[in-house]
Amino acid sequence: MIRLFKHYVPVPVVLLGLIELALLFFAAELAWEIRAAQIGMDGEPMRGRLGELVTYAVIVLISLLAVGGYQRDGYRSARLTATRLTAAFVLAFVALSVIFYLLPDVALWRSISLYAILLSFLALLTARTLFNRLVGWQRFRRCVLVLGAGCRGAQVAALAASRDASFFVSDYVQMTEQEAQVPGAVPYAGAGSLRPLLEKKQVDEIVLAIEERRGSLPLDDLLQAKLSGVRVSDLSSFLERETGRIDLAAASPSWLILSDGFLAAGPAAVAGKRLFDIAASALLLILSSPILIVTAIVIRLTSPGPIFYLQERVGQNGRSFNVVKFRSMRTDAEQDGKPQWAQERDPRVTAIGRFIRASRIDEIPQIFCVLKGDMSFVGPRPERPFFVKELAAQLPFYNERHVVKPGITGWAQLNYPYGASVEDARHKLEYDLYYVKNYSSFLDLLILIQTVRVVLWRDGVR
Repeated sequence: MIRLFKHYVPVPVVLLGLIELALLFFAAELAWEIRAAQIGMDGEPMRGRLGELVTYAVIVLISLLAVGGYQRDGYRSARLTATRLTAAFVLAFVALSVIFYLLPDVALWRSISLYAILLSFLALLTARTLFNRLVGWQRFRRCVLVLGAGCRGAQVAALAASRDASFFVSDYVQMTEQEAQVPGAVPYAGAGSLRPLLEKKQVDEIVLAIEERRGSLPLDDLLQAKLSGVRVSDLSSFLERETGRIDLAAASPSWLILSDGFLAAGPAAVAGKRLFDIAASALLLILSSPILIVTAIVIRLTSPGPIFYLQERVGQNGRSFNVVKFRSMRTDAEQDGKPQWAQERDPRVTAIGRFIRASRIDEIPQIFCVLKGDMSFVGPRPERPFFVKELAAQLPFYNERHVVKPGITGWAQLNYPYGASVEDARHKLEYDLYYVKNYSSFLDLLILIQTVRVVLWRDGVR
């Protein structure tokens, strides 16, 4: 993993992204050369069109990121790879058309753009096929030695068994007789030292997954390993890095306090985020006004009741506010007055409501909440006071998610499907805490870009 602006990114993704950025740049240059030759235009130095070539390459790369082109599941079949690439280039063509219209100084000719897209598609499809066959994800896996063979060691074993794991375990070391959850663990008492185990497979990292550390940590061995260049990680930090979430079963108050992160953004970052929210919400309200009007008319004609649905939610620092959404359920959805989780194929959802929920149109009016300042575009989803009280009593660190403003989209929405139970809320909280702990403008931008994937492929819709 590489840490970029406090966010962990897999090494293969960074490498492939850089390769593809170069391929996109040279595909655009080749398209220009081909078109120039066709019309008999004299050659010009490349430096005279660097702005156009860079703009094209960056916009296509962002489009790939937006449609999930760098999700690991996108590499598992040629069909899925081709589908993601096709969606990315369609999105890129639309985005480039708008950008070239607004900024003609960085515009490529339409004929050159079409040539560039065709060449880029072939180049990226070939590159990804070769990357999978000749390089692959497995080549970048790190060798890990796990100290601990109890429940905490079993957590690492379960993660290592995933096909997407970025590491493999050389050995599990049983530190006490009580640790017996991982078969085949090497007893530390018999080994006598970690050095033979570290040298046998050239271990890159030691993960401390010991159930009880007091008196059981081999401090001399760990110090020597650290001095020889082997990384030593606490289980909580290791899981955070590998999964993009904070594992509640492994996290402790002391780790949360002593680990990096959870630092409030500076005044400049807060002001910048607020200015972005105001400008973007005003622009989006103007652009989406036709959709807002049509949706309002259809809801009025197809279902008795109000067009908008106001619901109390808990915001930053526990303050309550009313969230605004298009009404997608019947007016008697909660006849007994008791809040209910939304269920899959919920019978309370109206016919038009099912469509606007699937397309996320029902969320658009929340832009008014962003403009007002109750919400931001990116942050943990706001919950109802009833559920907040219930979940805070059952889940540790639940109220810590209210340190930042709630958002229309968030890290949990990208990584976990729609939640409708306490267990689902637990998993989403782990992602929310990761966002709060590792907040940066880069992570906000990444979430905004990848939200397109959630809408496009309907991830998490219910």
